[in-house]
Amino acid sequence: MPGRPNLVARLFWIAVVGGGLGLVYGRWMLAATAAAMGLAVLHRLRRPARFRRLVRRLARRHGPTLAQRRRQECFVDAYGNEVRDGWERERAYFVERTLVPALEAKGYGDCVEPRFVEMLDLVEAAADAAEPAEESEAPGDGIAYERFCRSRLEAAGWQARPTPASGDQGADILAEREGFRLVVQCKRYGRPVGNAAVQEASAAARYWGGDAAAVVSNAGFTPAARKLAAATGVHLLHHDDLAELDELPASARVRRAAR
Repeated sequence: MPGRPNLVARLFWIAVVGGGLGLVYGRWMLAATAAAMGLAVLHRLRRPARFRRLVRRLARRHGPTLAQRRRQECFVDAYGNEVRDGWERERAYFVERTLVPALEAKGYGDCVEPRFVEMLDLVEAAADAAEPAEESEAPGDGIAYERFCRSRLEAAGWQARPTPASGDQGADILAEREGFRLVVQCKRYGRPVGNAAVQEASAAARYWGGDAAAVVSNAGFTPAARKLAAATGVHLLHHDDLAELDELPASARVRRAAR
C-alpha cells in the first residue's frame, strides 16, 4: 500500500539508525536495535491475525442484518435444491461496500484482494452467529401468500385491500397509509423474480394511481430485476420487510415534491 513501508525497508532503517547509535552508545544500543527488529518482524507476522479480527469485528456489527438478508435471499426451489445465488451476491456486496472502505482506512488495503474469499467466509460466520428476527411461515399457495402479505401490511398499520380477481393490471394489493398509496404485487416463487414482475408493478402503480409500487417475494430477485427496479423506483421486498414500510410514505413524498 502506498505510503506504508514494507518489512524489509523498515528493518533496513532500524538497522541503519540503531547501528549508527550503537557506535556511539555501545552494546546496549545494539541490543535494543536487535530487539526492535525482532518486534518489527513479530508485528508483521501477526498482521494476518489482526486483519481477521478487524474483519470479524466489522461483520459482527451487522450480524443480525446479515442473518436476515441470508434468510431472505436463500430459498429452496421446486426440485428441493437450496438456491444461494442472491445471498452470495449480497455477501460480496457487503464486503465491497462496507468492509473494504473500512479496511483501507485502517491500512489493510493490500490485504483485500488476496484475502477476499477469507472475508466472505468471515461474513458467513457472522451471519451464522447472529440471530435474525423471528420469521413468520409464509404459505405456499399464491392466493394464500397474497392474504399473508396483506395481513402483514395491516399489522404494520396499512389499510390493505385486494384488487379484483380480473382486471388487476398486475397489482394484487392496494395499501394506503396517511394518504399514501402503495401498489403491491406478490410473487410466491421457487426461483428469483425477474424483470416482468417489475415492469408489471410499475405499470400497475400508474393504472391504480399509486404513489409507489412494490414487488414482494419469498425468493429474491434476479440482478436484471434489481437493476430495472432501481431505474423505475419499484421497491423489491421480502415479506419480512412488510413490517418496516412505515418509512416509505416520507421518502415518496420527497419524490413527489421534486416532480
